[in-house]
Amino acid sequence: MFASCHCVPRGRRTMKMIHFRSSSIKSLSQEMKCTIRLLDDSEISCHIQRETKGQFLIDHICNYYSLLEKDYFGIRYVDPEKQRHWLEPNKSISKQMKSHPPYTMCFRVKFYPHEPLKIKEELTRYLLYLQIKRDIFHGRLLCSFSDAAYLGACIVQAELGDYDPDEHPENYISEFEIFPKQSQKLERKIVEIHKNELRGQTPPVAEFNLLLKAHTLETYGVDPHPCKDSTGTTTFLGFTAAGFVVFQGNKRIHLIKWPDVCKLKFEGKTFYVIGTQKEKKAMLAFHTSTPAACKHLWKCGVENQAFYKYAKSSQIKTVSSSKIFFKGSRFRYSGKVAKEVVEASSKIQREPPEVHRANMTQSRSSHSLNKQLIINMEPLQPLLPSPSEQEEELPLGEGKSLPSGGQCRRFALEERGTLSDWLGWGSE
Repeated sequence: MFASCHCVPRGRRTMKMIHFRSSSIKSLSQEMKCTIRLLDDSEISCHIQRETKGQFLIDHICNYYSLLEKDYFGIRYVDPEKQRHWLEPNKSISKQMKSHPPYTMCFRVKFYPHEPLKIKEELTRYLLYLQIKRDIFHGRLLCSFSDAAYLGACIVQAELGDYDPDEHPENYISEFEIFPKQSQKLERKIVEIHKNELRGQTPPVAEFNLLLKAHTLETYGVDPHPCKDSTGTTTFLGFTAAGFVVFQGNKRIHLIKWPDVCKLKFEGKTFYVIGTQKEKKAMLAFHTSTPAACKHLWKCGVENQAFYKYAKSSQIKTVSSSKIFFKGSRFRYSGKVAKEVVEASSKIQREPPEVHRANMTQSRSSHSLNKQLIINMEPLQPLLPSPSEQEEELPLGEGKSLPSGGQCRRFALEERGTLSDWLGWGSE
């Protein structure tokens, strides 16, 4: 900040005029390009300014979708050290990003609804369906062979419709990659269920049935964090609507329910969970690869505990990563909690927005909407889509289609694989 002054005569008195000139005025007015990848692999681009906060970008995407049940969703990005982060709504985007613009982020489900039946709108269910489909494709949803076949059949029914022998040749499932390990045995079972059990189901019904099955699985909603326990064994930590979970191999070895979690903290690269198990107080310690990964793990835990545990957001307090409040990192969850979201959903009264579905071929291609939207930051108001954007499906650009059946990856799917070879933990 620079300042200059000069004197201006005014009668008998002299008034000193001070002029401030900021070296950052020019930088404040600069626009930075931000590209957000959506759940169907399409992209939208916009321009933001240096002081734009994360909430503005979240609201902008939700307005683009006409999404009201938005508290389940968030924006994720990866820093130059390959560490993932959730965009904080109350901080400026430029201060959170450790890279130079243009920025690239992903719109994803952050908090998985505990009960899909309580989701009010079809649009919200469809976006959750797209997230679950991604979780399946990237191997994050651990399930048995029979469950995998049913989930795959629901996806096929939702996106291809009823089985038709004239349109669907013998190996039609092989044209699509649904699972990371997709054997011929699994494909035959998917075809059998698609033919005989799901006929007549519309896309919304098939998508909803997938959600009902997926939310009963142990790894539903688990965003895995690789760690090592006190013995040096590789483990994966996660947070669900039920509580804090720990996996080793294909087994869940710990579940501490949220009412039994007393404190989450970290020091350096070590993450601690203090809770009650079998009426005894216990402390679990896990070691991450970097301090940044440990802090991210802690923040995810604090946010999930706040979202799922409390009845009202007013009950949430600022938490510290250390025993001493003024030491370490401090963080406070901002937003509604799960019970408030469900209550707000029950009060929605509007004509449901139209849902524009991308078919299976489109959703696995590198399409981009490349819709340039300039955001005027004065005043800070979300940019609403135009009426034509609300009513019409936006065209997709050209991109590569899915590989043919002969080019698809083929692996033998076991009845229940291990997390290391069946799940692609943290791969996307």
